[in-house]
Amino acid sequence: MLLNRKQSGNRWHMRPDGPPKVTGQLQYLTDMSLPNMVYGKVLRSAYPYARLRSVDISEAEAMEGVYAVLTAKDVPGLNRFGIATPDQPVFCEDVVRYVGDAIAAVAADSPERALLAIEAIRVKYEEIEPLDSTAAALAPGAPELHPHGPGNVLHRTEIKRGDAQQAFDSCAHIVTETYYTPRQMHAYMETEGGLFAPDEMGRLHVYAATQHGYKDRMQLARIIGCPEEHIRVVSSPIGGSFGGKDELNVQPYGALLALKCGRPVKMHNSRKESVRAGLKRHPMKIEMQTGISREGILQAHRVRITADTGAYATLGAPVLNFCTEHCMGPYMIPHVDVEGVSVYTNNGLSGEFRGFGGNQAIFAMEGQMDRLAQLIDMDPWEFRRRNLRQKHDPGPLNQRILPTDGLYQVWEALDRSELWQKHLHPPVEASLPPWIKRGVGAAIAMHGAGLGYGIPDPAGGRLSLNAEGKIEVAFSYEEFGQGLVATLEIMLCDLFQCHPSDLSIVIGDTDRVPHSGSSTASRSTTMAWMALQRLQHPFRAKLLKVASQFSGISAEQLMIGREGIWIKSQDSSSTSAPRLVVAYTDLVKQGEAQEWIFDTTFHYPTTPDNVMGGHYLYTYAAVAAEVEVNTLTGETKLLDTRHIVAAGPVINPMGYIGQIEGGSVMALGFTLTEDAVMEQSRYVTANLDTYLIPTIKDIHSNLEVEAIEELPEGDAFGPRGIGEIGSVALAPAITAAIHQATGVWVTQLPVPREQLSQGINVLLPEGVKPS
Repeated sequence: MLLNRKQSGNRWHMRPDGPPKVTGQLQYLTDMSLPNMVYGKVLRSAYPYARLRSVDISEAEAMEGVYAVLTAKDVPGLNRFGIATPDQPVFCEDVVRYVGDAIAAVAADSPERALLAIEAIRVKYEEIEPLDSTAAALAPGAPELHPHGPGNVLHRTEIKRGDAQQAFDSCAHIVTETYYTPRQMHAYMETEGGLFAPDEMGRLHVYAATQHGYKDRMQLARIIGCPEEHIRVVSSPIGGSFGGKDELNVQPYGALLALKCGRPVKMHNSRKESVRAGLKRHPMKIEMQTGISREGILQAHRVRITADTGAYATLGAPVLNFCTEHCMGPYMIPHVDVEGVSVYTNNGLSGEFRGFGGNQAIFAMEGQMDRLAQLIDMDPWEFRRRNLRQKHDPGPLNQRILPTDGLYQVWEALDRSELWQKHLHPPVEASLPPWIKRGVGAAIAMHGAGLGYGIPDPAGGRLSLNAEGKIEVAFSYEEFGQGLVATLEIMLCDLFQCHPSDLSIVIGDTDRVPHSGSSTASRSTTMAWMALQRLQHPFRAKLLKVASQFSGISAEQLMIGREGIWIKSQDSSSTSAPRLVVAYTDLVKQGEAQEWIFDTTFHYPTTPDNVMGGHYLYTYAAVAAEVEVNTLTGETKLLDTRHIVAAGPVINPMGYIGQIEGGSVMALGFTLTEDAVMEQSRYVTANLDTYLIPTIKDIHSNLEVEAIEELPEGDAFGPRGIGEIGSVALAPAITAAIHQATGVWVTQLPVPREQLSQGINVLLPEGVKPS
């Protein structure tokens, strides 16, 4: 199925949140306000690494209009947070470890007054030389940033299979290369913030963006020192996340200030605050050595991954696990020696980001494949085919995975694409000046979905007929722009042949939804589909049974439809049309409220093998890209792309395209322009005026998406999530295209322009000036 925005038909569905978003009428969580609301601000460290000698808040406390000033001594519970490893202090006690560390927080009657109070807090530091690189942090004698050690290592990984050294000794060709990837910003439109409101019953209501409503509630309860049920977290709608709001950000400060003041507190980071304290994609150094036989078959693979996790853990360990799993790509390699290390430094926090370490690994591995193919003068796409995993082969960690044909399907679809034919038979561009070069490259990837073996990954949902006579579905997922609400609406309309006006979709509110897991790891669509498959039958049976009792018509003659329960046509030759028997609003009155509620709980599918972090469900993608390189300036433009994705049935075509387009644009920035540069552990790119996100002028109009919807017979897992697969393979496709255009092998992202403008001899005809 070739998807494009010109298609029409019943499968194209308007997003219910579309009109209010494009008209500006939608109220995001940071748009909320309440009576008697005050404003919170956080004082963050002046240094990336220092001892705290004293913190004097007396002047700030005495200021008119200031309602509260908090420091570490005011945290009633655990003065730490972190989804996986709670090692980040809410307020620093004796040491600051990066420029985003919080020292104090204030609440005042205006944002301006709150900022003045922040400036009035007097802090004495004893500055320490920061560990501004992984090399510095791992050097002998380097100070330990955390007491739990060893050294400054957060986490180590390894995969050992066969005898890599012996295999290298017998390889006909070996490629050794080192790849570097950048510290990328999520750059969501809505920066971190929210509203925190205590009520008269002693409960705290938190309206703040997160992808983990229940996880936030758990962490806040530990910080405040109260039962989780005393906190309500409302987490939708969100103005973008991409993983960047997985971790707590302003929530601890807003919650503590609200409880201290006894009134609502609003917090909303400026863009500079967001850059300073927010998560980024892990910058990585990936050293790879890969060997093949004379026939071009992969034999040996040695990898060393070094990731800079910054001052605190966040999800640095799982990101490294994922990167390690994906650094062999979708290929079978008998002899493997992989080691990874995630390192604490005094740099900005690295954490969860769309692709979750897969982007870095796939860029490096696909780079190896292109170089190896060139060594033996083989077409790079054919070289990949010779080494792809077969349908029933184990996964990268030698774990059992769900067998599908997706990998070969995307390979074959790209092989026959018009864009890839340009690589095989480059057209003569006689009209181009000699300093403009064009090339086409391609890459292929498999990307694991879900959290992986050994990590709690709850799923489930609730289906009911609510008191208003609406078919209501409830999940603990969040809508942060990915189109989840539209996808749920389509699923329900397809299942029950109803109309969107018959539905109520409840998400992202811990008071109203079951714990069905988070919107992360490309899992939401699969989990919602599986939950509805489990819930539809008892729900349907209940509705038809009560409707039969109400109408005296047998349940076998009834069906669910628009506005209520209908009697079917008696047969195909009957002239009588279906007619409404009982409306949902009347039906719901026929029983107690609890009788109409159906719940299910289960877990995301995982491999049956005891392999920590190993995935079971994968999505597959092949990407071709055409670029144009100006060899005078080093500028690279993306002219054309083709994304082929095998992710099962397409539920929401518009959302499907939107996710691939969005992931592709983020990958374009990752590849060509984006890097949150730090010097001496301080951000040089402190705002979006110096951070180059792709704009509409950088995004070409010719992006085609081909969806391969087939799943194996008996597949019980339905549509796969595609929130990340569109972002993981574009970088190596672009760098392969750059190589065809210029002959330059790129090893660093974003692509250094100077690398493409040096060493390339461009002879201009007499009288011609470069434009």
